[in-house]
Amino acid sequence: MADFTLHDLQCFDAVVRAGGFQAAANVLHRSHPAVFAAVAKLERQLGLSLLDRSGYRVRPTQAGLSLHRRAQSLLRELDGLRTHAEQLAMGEESELHIVIGDLCPRPQALGLLGRFFAQCPGTRLHLHFEAVTGPWERLFDGDADLILHRVDKGDPRLEWLDLGKVAMVPVVGAGLLPTPLPRALTPERMRAYTQCVMRDTARHTPARDYFVIEGAPQCTVGDQLMKKEIILQNLGWGHMPRFLVEDELRDGRLRSIAGRHFPGRVEELVVARRRDRPQGPVAQRLWQYLETQAPQLRLALEPGPAVAKTRARRGAGKH
Repeated sequence: MADFTLHDLQCFDAVVRAGGFQAAANVLHRSHPAVFAAVAKLERQLGLSLLDRSGYRVRPTQAGLSLHRRAQSLLRELDGLRTHAEQLAMGEESELHIVIGDLCPRPQALGLLGRFFAQCPGTRLHLHFEAVTGPWERLFDGDADLILHRVDKGDPRLEWLDLGKVAMVPVVGAGLLPTPLPRALTPERMRAYTQCVMRDTARHTPARDYFVIEGAPQCTVGDQLMKKEIILQNLGWGHMPRFLVEDELRDGRLRSIAGRHFPGRVEELVVARRRDRPQGPVAQRLWQYLETQAPQLRLALEPGPAVAKTRARRGAGKH
């Protein structure tokens, strides 16, 4: 049996994935005859029929399926090796793009970034603020190196570090509903009141609705602080990150309506990046820095008096 090349194996993989020679040629940016010849060469060298060409679309044979499954780990290792080589060849980046999502405690996140980039004068930081699905879109479009937001942890395209848990609490202003609060606040009852929701900043990703009551009048806002002010002024109600409304809940300016019909939710805040993109030395150092500084962000998200947390943060920064 003659040795086959990685090029031949890549062409075979592309044909199986794309379902045809021309589609594979388009993916690989090669000509149809070149891809066809590479797969035929691979079959000849292995002494196997890897593709069934009898139908309208080529399909892998049983031998082809078995070989393709075994080839996946090799091709993934090749991709990883190529990415690693690109990283080794990169100098320090001239710029990095970071997206802060609407669930992130901004003062603490900006403080961490400010301290890090003060040590990297040759790298320009581009900060972007996005909401709902906007951070994901920026990352997958290649417009962001890192995002601080929630992600689908099952997405194989991503790697992430936990930064903390964000409790989302349904709240109303002190004067919006009667006192005491009705025992059974249902979506039907709250439909009569304006619901304040975050505006999704994604440009082409299908919009997602969180906690939205169908048929209720809506007020859309671009950031959580504006949403908080609207709720404080009894102009609407909505779900807020608890770390942003702790003081107001404590002194009665806001009231939680969490219960059976409005249980709220806990979101997991992470820093995330794409696995398939090379990381330069500054981006890699930033990733490691955020991993070590994650406890500071977790502290900011924990329930408790704001003054006590501020003191604890200051104390933590002295070590």
